[in-house]
Amino acid sequence: MTANVRSLGWLGTGRMGTALAGRLLGAGERVTVWNRTPARTAPLVAAGARAVPEITGVGSCDIVFVTVSASADLEEVAAALLAGPSRPGVIVDCSTVSAAASARVRAMAAEAGAGFLTAPVSGNPHVVAEGGACIVASGPVETFSRVRPYLDVLARVVVYAGPAEQARLVKLCHNLYLGMMVQALVEVTSLAEKGGTDRAAFLEFLNGTVLASDWVRKRTPDLVARDWTPTFTTELLRKDFDLGLAAARALEVPLPVAAAVHQLIQSAIGTGLRDADFLSLYDQQARVAALDSEG
Repeated sequence: MTANVRSLGWLGTGRMGTALAGRLLGAGERVTVWNRTPARTAPLVAAGARAVPEITGVGSCDIVFVTVSASADLEEVAAALLAGPSRPGVIVDCSTVSAAASARVRAMAAEAGAGFLTAPVSGNPHVVAEGGACIVASGPVETFSRVRPYLDVLARVVVYAGPAEQARLVKLCHNLYLGMMVQALVEVTSLAEKGGTDRAAFLEFLNGTVLASDWVRKRTPDLVARDWTPTFTTELLRKDFDLGLAAARALEVPLPVAAAVHQLIQSAIGTGLRDADFLSLYDQQARVAALDSEG
């Protein structure tokens, strides 16, 4: 075990929450889990977790981690958790949400006598399970120090960004860059392909150059096969672009490339790719480039 605490809790056991909580269980920690759809806790229960039927059942845990999809979800589960008869010592939110929502939950936690740490994660569930995730955290440094041993179990790299909501903006910048990178990748791939080069051959070449990255190498088989099994959906990417561009407006930072990609993501959703992996931006690009839709 990483430390001598009473127990750990996890709220939200979707794909990401299951992968993250699974790492704590694999490290020998005792984890109590809750999910709005109880059946989704089954894989963690099979791995040794204890599931509770009510969110307040996690309140007696010393540290409670949260993974949800949207800002409103975070505020809802935090309010329900803190309304229970027992309050956790620290809430650690690993979701990607707005800084404003995060600040409201931080104030809510403080009023209830609980600490709050933001700790969004870079890495899809497969990367998390393999131990390759990265976490950026922000909040009071003493809260970060208390939680750090568990963050080190969850991720290969853990970075402290500041005392308040800095981690929220860092993660949004990361996801903006990810979306822009994928759009650039599918554009140049479609150009090479339209000119007569096999998609697999072009990506093999690209992956051998200084422009290569581990992420592109890992996702190349999916792009070649046009396998859009979701790791991170187009809809979730749009949510993060909404948040990132709103932050840019508030800070008066122009993001012309991100703004254009935002509209391309919207177009992909409008043509039926809402629930597909965001790498399916290739399908939208192939469509407008008049490439073989089955190629």
